[in-house]
Amino acid sequence: MIKKQELLEKNESRRTKCIVYTRVMGYHRPVESFNIGKKGEHKQRVRFVESKNCL
Repeated sequence: MIKKQELLEKNESRRTKCIVYTRVMGYHRPVESFNIGKKGEHKQRVRFVESKNCL
C-alpha cells in the first residue's frame, strides 16, 4: 500500500495550486488574501449540511 507522502512525491509534477474562495459580506474572496487571524478562523469553521428530512 502506498503511503500518502509517497503518493504526493510521485505526482509532484502533476500538481497545481488550488485557490479556495469563501463568501464574505456578500462577495467572494480568496482565503489566501486573509490575515493570520482570519485564516485561523476559516480553518475552525464547521461545514453545514442540511438534512433532507427537515420537514
